[in-house]
Amino acid sequence: MKRYLEAGEFVTTHGVTGELKLYPWADGPEFIAALPRLFFTADGGGGKAIETVRIHKGMCLVKLAGVDSLDAARPYVRRVAYFDRADAPLPEGRYYVQDIIGCRVVDADTGRVYGDVAAISHPAASDVYTVRDAAGAEYLFPAVAEFLVRLAPEEGAVYVRPIPGMFGPAENGDQAPGEGR
Repeated sequence: MKRYLEAGEFVTTHGVTGELKLYPWADGPEFIAALPRLFFTADGGGGKAIETVRIHKGMCLVKLAGVDSLDAARPYVRRVAYFDRADAPLPEGRYYVQDIIGCRVVDADTGRVYGDVAAISHPAASDVYTVRDAAGAEYLFPAVAEFLVRLAPEEGAVYVRPIPGMFGPAENGDQAPGEGR
């Protein structure tokens, strides 16, 4: 698993004292506000301590150590900021989105591989995984307890129990709930 994960992107400067507006890609601005530092390469380069974070309209106004003017802040605009996963440990059984993307989607009962998790969106109360099969077809999978059996990024797998037709047309005489009665 990657040590440095994407926190968001600096979209513009804010004011003249070196603050930067960060669009958070994490759970929200509160997550960013709890971090002690940010990095500017995927391998942890260019780390800077966070002096302050103010939450404003779903964004983070970030003041980085040593960035004390508008001119000093400008080079950070349009740059992706990363955090060290050691600075934000998760509870047992919880994972970062980036750990799940790329995992094989495996039927928990049959072992059939449906494809890989290509993306994760958050349109409502639960996540939705975009699963891409070997032929390039994409399917949307609601990551809810009824269908998601177990996340196992350390194995490179997500175990599921889909209903017929979830990953393409129903096959082998499968019947969707309520059919054939």
